[in-house]
Amino acid sequence: MQFIDLAAQQKRIRTNIEERIKKVLDHGQYIMGPEVRELEEKLAAYIGVKHAITCSSGTDALLIALMAFDIGSGDEVITVPYTWISTAEVIALLGAEPVFVDIQPDTFNMDPEKLEAAITPRTRAIMPVSIYGQCADMTRIEAVAQKHGIPVIEDGAQSFGATHHGKPSCALSAIGCTSFFPSKPLGCYGDGGALFTQEDALADKMRQIRVHGQRVKHQHPLVGINGRLDTLQAAILLEKLEIFPEECRLRQEVGQRYNTFLSGIPGIAPPVVAEGNTSVYAQYTLLAEDRAKVEAGLKAQGIPSVAYYAVPLHLQGAFANLAHQPGDFPVAERVASRCLSLPMHPYLAPEDQSRIAEALGG
Repeated sequence: MQFIDLAAQQKRIRTNIEERIKKVLDHGQYIMGPEVRELEEKLAAYIGVKHAITCSSGTDALLIALMAFDIGSGDEVITVPYTWISTAEVIALLGAEPVFVDIQPDTFNMDPEKLEAAITPRTRAIMPVSIYGQCADMTRIEAVAQKHGIPVIEDGAQSFGATHHGKPSCALSAIGCTSFFPSKPLGCYGDGGALFTQEDALADKMRQIRVHGQRVKHQHPLVGINGRLDTLQAAILLEKLEIFPEECRLRQEVGQRYNTFLSGIPGIAPPVVAEGNTSVYAQYTLLAEDRAKVEAGLKAQGIPSVAYYAVPLHLQGAFANLAHQPGDFPVAERVASRCLSLPMHPYLAPEDQSRIAEALGG
């Protein structure tokens, strides 16, 4: 059994992908070729914003977003301690300080109730993570941010395709960022990412930052990075985008089947999708009272599982300078010690899910 079965998807669309790759090989524009612009137009239309700016990874999308707001030394950016390191890492790379806010115990996303207390005169941005396939409570986060005049950057690396009160992830804040890492809901066959915004000036600045700070070749009014998405990955994403709405629907069906199969199993708490949200289940992540025992039982049956973010960011050596201690963010620590993700992809068969449930005691 595969944890994420990319081969099933590839089998479905391989012929079309090979045709798109051949076109790129034939025209030879491997960097910023026509497929990149076509992808950006289609992504912007899918999300419903004016601008989509592709880039080389989800991490670079976050970095470009922060650079667009001139984040630097002495600044603070609020985010969460329970996520992949990229979100806090890009803050530190710019010389700013990550300020952590604990998460909700059910959705594992930023707790808006705890946000305002973290804001100081040095706060320059708020970067909530929409984890495991559903959006953070962007309505309440935006309300706090607007009260203080602080921009919000959504890290939608795992929630692309999800909605919050009917609006798509990555269209909920000043800038939305996503990742096209292969295992993401919309993934390429390498690294890739994108930024989304309604604001013309921000879009222009992010496009400049993406290519060494230049708007006109050899003219560099800004410091930037080498952050472009290559044309081959754009071509692959164009084909995958064609089936993406269907795959989101299939992911939701798989998630709902899991919820049914796992309901009532002692020691297991299935994930909660907040009211007003839809989830694309980038991962199907439950809480287990005895994770080691559950992992061992699944492994004995040949079923893979993954404990993501088992050490929260405030306890990682990379952020030792912040001097956090165990207990500083108790919800994140509890979730990190009990979370476990099960096999999840659009083509997961009901009989495999039934087998997983049986292994869990269902």
